[in-house]
Amino acid sequence: MPYEPPPELSGLSLAEVAELVAARKLPPVSQWEPAHVEDSHMRIAADGLWYHEGGEIRRPAMVRAFASLLTRDEDGQHWLVTPSQKLSIEVEDAAFIAVDLKREGRDIAFRLNTDDLIIAGPEHPIRSHGDPDTPALYLAVRNGTEARLNRSTYAQLAEIALENDELAVTSGGATFSLTPA
Repeated sequence: MPYEPPPELSGLSLAEVAELVAARKLPPVSQWEPAHVEDSHMRIAADGLWYHEGGEIRRPAMVRAFASLLTRDEDGQHWLVTPSQKLSIEVEDAAFIAVDLKREGRDIAFRLNTDDLIIAGPEHPIRSHGDPDTPALYLAVRNGTEARLNRSTYAQLAEIALENDELAVTSGGATFSLTPA
């Protein structure tokens, strides 16, 4: 069965986004503790492209499948986890890129480069990093992984924040500062 990406974010209500998020069945990687640990020879570049042994992985369905197996431990190491293997993966910045957003009321949904949909809130906070000259915004995704907001998505979020003359946004009942600490 071929992969069908979700509809464009602009054409969905946040209720529809929430339904799509709930319908996606992800592997229970946090429950798996495989004994076999080694290196995957994979890398996720800062621009969100995936590589294996130096060659780009060009099949979006393959990237999406691998992305569903990602975790990040407390030391910041990313892993691809299956029931039988735990493979390290090099991540240059963030495992995902947030490529679009939609605001509805006081809630904000994001689309990632893997077509994942995430609604920001207490379980998926927005974090500001860097300094005032080179800030970066990140969205918590799952299992310790994050998405860095690309330039246009960052600009969209900044516009939302500036509507209220403050550098913060609210989503899911939580407020997130866009100013690096």
